[in-house]
Amino acid sequence: MDFAQYRTFDATALAKLVADKEVTADELLAVARERAEEVNPRINAIVRDVPASTADLAGPFAGVPFLIKDLGQDYAGLPTSSGSRALSSTPAAEHATVVQRWIDAGLVIFGKTNTPEFGAKGITEPAVWGPTRNPWDLSRSPGGSSGGAAAAVAAGIVPCAGASDGGGSIRIPAGCCGLVGLKPSRGLTPSGPAAGEPMHGAAVDGVVSRSVRDTAAMLDVLCGGEPGGPYVPALPESAFASFVGQDPGKLRIGVRVPSAITPNPHPEAYAAVEAATQALTELGHHVEELPKAPFDDAALARDFLLTWFATLAWQVEETKRISGAGDDGFERDTLIMAALGRATSSVDYIDAVARRHEHTRRLTTFFESYDLLLTPTLATPPPKIGEFDLPELLQRGSDVLLKTRTARFLRYTKIVDDMVDDNLGWVPYTQLANLTGRPAISLPLHQTSAGLPLGVQFVAPLSGEALLLRLAGQLEEAVPWMDRVPAL
Repeated sequence: MDFAQYRTFDATALAKLVADKEVTADELLAVARERAEEVNPRINAIVRDVPASTADLAGPFAGVPFLIKDLGQDYAGLPTSSGSRALSSTPAAEHATVVQRWIDAGLVIFGKTNTPEFGAKGITEPAVWGPTRNPWDLSRSPGGSSGGAAAAVAAGIVPCAGASDGGGSIRIPAGCCGLVGLKPSRGLTPSGPAAGEPMHGAAVDGVVSRSVRDTAAMLDVLCGGEPGGPYVPALPESAFASFVGQDPGKLRIGVRVPSAITPNPHPEAYAAVEAATQALTELGHHVEELPKAPFDDAALARDFLLTWFATLAWQVEETKRISGAGDDGFERDTLIMAALGRATSSVDYIDAVARRHEHTRRLTTFFESYDLLLTPTLATPPPKIGEFDLPELLQRGSDVLLKTRTARFLRYTKIVDDMVDDNLGWVPYTQLANLTGRPAISLPLHQTSAGLPLGVQFVAPLSGEALLLRLAGQLEEAVPWMDRVPAL
């Protein structure tokens, strides 16, 4: 099989070819590696090789090449750098549960993908590995934190790849790279054995893919509890893959584009929602513009960042303990965010966590009248590489504060507002699903006038994965996107 043929198949189709003995796992792996050798020097998606084996494969995806994220998806004996210099040589003691489930499904893991340091940004530009570039435009970001995974899939190295989402990190890269990205409900996929509930359950594992059926079938591979986990999640009576192709019924969908953080989104964000609205209306769904957000989006953004900064402060200290690294093992922006986290009182932190229930109740009230919430995935087209670098003057000033251990005073400067705008201003829509634990999906229904992807997001009620997959499958059939590929 050559790359031109390989590119036309999703993971489900490749697995069938292997099962039918029309192609071997070794042949597929050779094509994937050859494509990686060709394009990875330009996009920097894969940052570490994994010793792949095609022996004794079994499972629904037996023989399909696959990549895992270099954050949280531990592979025994290899470092999980989390995009950090401090962890770049510390090997993992055991496979993460999700990695073991991918192996048990027969996937052939041959590399780990790039991510920002500790997944703390919506872009993928870690100092230790360098920036990952968007295959649709090499001057632009593929998003983050699963940016390496999304770039690899968009570039055709693999049909789908491991990803994770703590504030949009599956959906943002999917929206930037023209892919399908589903964030499952809290607790539906495992986080162990090393972790129980990352970020109080806001962070979950999944994939980015080119097809809805791959996303659904991969959820079947991953879903379900584990002995050391905090939940026994409720699962549907039939497989998630069975919902793709089923009629979702006539849905009532509320639409919101402006946000408190970004009151004037880019015109292309409106165009993305308009394209989705037209497709939905033609399919018989009722789409209604909302006069205001169905939750306090300004408060939710503050609560998200406060808990994120505090979590990052812990992450830096834990990494220092594990690796013996000093401050020079971390990026400036990470140290700034960690300093802001340390400056947060325990009462303020618990207050922000407790308010998640208030956000959830408001969203639940919305779902009493609507089946789904529709937003753009991004408020702007994918940003340029380096667009969010701190200005040189602020870099020098923050370095002084970090060296003198007075960085906590940064909370009183403009740098905090700048970091809020840079981190959330172009992606103000995705954190809602994480803090409320609801499922959400980004679909590639729009391309900008410059030919860049800009996805749309659907947020569903609790355990709404089946509904999202039914609607996504319907939209994929009505507005096909599999043939849209970058000219890389």
